[in-house]
Amino acid sequence: MSGPLTGEKLPLVCLAGYHRNMSDFAALLTAVNSDPAPRPLVLIDLPGRGRADDRPRAEDYSSVQDARDVADVLAALSIGRMVLLGQSHGGQVAMALAARHPLLIAGTILVDAGPLTDSRGIVRLRNNLAHLEGLKGAKAIQASQRRMLAGDYPGHDEASLDRLALRTHWIDKRGHARPLFDARLIKALDSFNFDDILVAQWPLFDALTCAPLMLLRTQLSDQLRRETFEDMVRRRPDARALTLAGQGSPALFDEREEVDAILAFADGLDGGWRARAA
Repeated sequence: MSGPLTGEKLPLVCLAGYHRNMSDFAALLTAVNSDPAPRPLVLIDLPGRGRADDRPRAEDYSSVQDARDVADVLAALSIGRMVLLGQSHGGQVAMALAARHPLLIAGTILVDAGPLTDSRGIVRLRNNLAHLEGLKGAKAIQASQRRMLAGDYPGHDEASLDRLALRTHWIDKRGHARPLFDARLIKALDSFNFDDILVAQWPLFDALTCAPLMLLRTQLSDQLRRETFEDMVRRRPDARALTLAGQGSPALFDEREEVDAILAFADGLDGGWRARAA
């Protein structure tokens, strides 16, 4: 957690993607802390990711269970109202949390997340991670990671791509890529195929009507189809919608314009929350 929970500003709680962790919000953290009166920022590693413990049983990994755990973390921090930012799977968790605990939600920001995940992105993720697992040697692993990331982040140099790769894997002394997540998360994706037609969970998306909404999609994302994003915008015409140009998923939050848009959305919610608290 960064910044004090003084009650002046709503905390911004951030949830990363399916196998990812709080390091995806590093640039956002830097930007928020550069404010003279920074907003409280809470970064949560969901179970099986980053520094969080793995779940005892693989079948316990789900957005519903993750939402329960997020609610427990918020209760432990005495947070009764917050702005929730969820990327990809983190957005699924945000919707599940809104369905169970709508009074916690002062506003929601979905990034490459919605009622329907693109099966092509699921298969690409699974195949890329399986490929990495079969490689040996730091040079071979780095070269492969750069190729995987270059399509999502065109124009980034090799050093930048290498730093992004270290968010999810480290290379051990034997030259193997070791994941910073529970490998059973990826095993759960084995049944997906490129041409799968998944069912959109619109009732879950509609749970977000409990509070103002901001919708973000990265231009090169394979997690959320553009058609689905456009359907979301039509369903919530009151939502602020923004496309982040020149990058894929996860969003990097390294451009001032997009950070300012996120913070302005949160700023707009503070006054109503303070009035309600009073």
